Amino acid sequence: MRVLLVGAGGVGTAITRIAARRSFFDHIVVADYDLSRAEAAVAALGEGSARFSATRIDASDRAAVTALLTQERCDVLLNATDPRFVMPLFEAALEAGAHYIDMAMSLSYPHPERPYETCGVKLGDAQFERAEAWEQAGRLALVGVGVEPGLSDVFARYAAEELFDEIEEIGVRDGANLTVDGYDFAPSFSIWTTIEECLNPPVIWEKDRGWFTTAPFSEPEVFDFPEGIGPVECVNVEHEEVLLIPRWVDAKRVTFKYGLGDEFIETLKTLHKLGLDRTEKVTVGGTRVSPRDVVAACLPDPATLGDRMHGKTCAGTWVKGTKDGQPREVYLYHVVDNQWSMREYGSQAVVWQTAINPVIALELLADGTWTGNGILGAEAFDPRPFLNLLTEYGSPWGMRDQ
Repeated sequence: MRVLLVGAGGVGTAITRIAARRSFFDHIVVADYDLSRAEAAVAALGEGSARFSATRIDASDRAAVTALLTQERCDVLLNATDPRFVMPLFEAALEAGAHYIDMAMSLSYPHPERPYETCGVKLGDAQFERAEAWEQAGRLALVGVGVEPGLSDVFARYAAEELFDEIEEIGVRDGANLTVDGYDFAPSFSIWTTIEECLNPPVIWEKDRGWFTTAPFSEPEVFDFPEGIGPVECVNVEHEEVLLIPRWVDAKRVTFKYGLGDEFIETLKTLHKLGLDRTEKVTVGGTRVSPRDVVAACLPDPATLGDRMHGKTCAGTWVKGTKDGQPREVYLYHVVDNQWSMREYGSQAVVWQTAINPVIALELLADGTWTGNGILGAEAFDPRPFLNLLTEYGSPWGMRDQ
């Protein structure tokens, strides 16, 4: 298998470090708009860099990406960029006859009149509209395969197959106790993506109602996270799982809640009030800039914070329903300790936890364990091989009866 990895930021670099220890692929081309970032990602692998190469690419240039895929004879395009570049990369892979994997789906757009009641353009809608073309081409677009979405969706399918006869609710719950020395405000993941998902209207799915929206940060609840993280207040946030899980897993309700914390929420609300969350460009001193890009440029790169971070991050799926006529409630989860991920891989916990999952998906595609065509999420496949590989990679998952 030959892979084109687009994006050499924190997650992309972590992908190279994880993949370098596996034998399932022949070559990975690491491409980034900033050639020096791609070269640094490859150089950091040392003796393990022989199966990697670096090049420059503009992820928004569909024709250039298509040409690069063809030139490098790549079987798969792995998208490790932010959601702005999903569609050109997704279309380039189809045009080049390659398979495609991403960790975040095409952007949503709120309903113009009732944003907190009715869905407008949902996450992934632009991709699912192209399902027939992918099916006819006999190629697979495996969408939303990071940790959330991704591993959380695998957990949902596993619960449905092995733990429950009937599911009342599937709720993805994400929390952490991470701290960063030396900064008053330092997000552990891309602030561009965080602003996008946290300030958009959250989506909820109910079997008798379908998809609908609510206000940002609604329905707060305190969720007790495992392995010493403890109670964290979580709120509704827009996320792909709610758009993916109901397509393949039978449940009466699907939600996503994120443990943001009061300070983080107030900061996001302030950015929104000031218009600094906007992506439309404004003119400053004769230069056209996006306010959100300015915010991102003013904050530290999350990938560089690992040596200042302490604590653990937890991603997981809470499931409530019945088994053998008895009520049951479980939490399937994956915890990464920042000190461990830094020591073992030189990557901070949040980006490493995201990166391991597309590498596992690549391996399952390479050995033929997961096969298909069209546009599919991780919950469309057998979950057991994925979970077994997660443990084999040295980062086991857990389950807690609630």
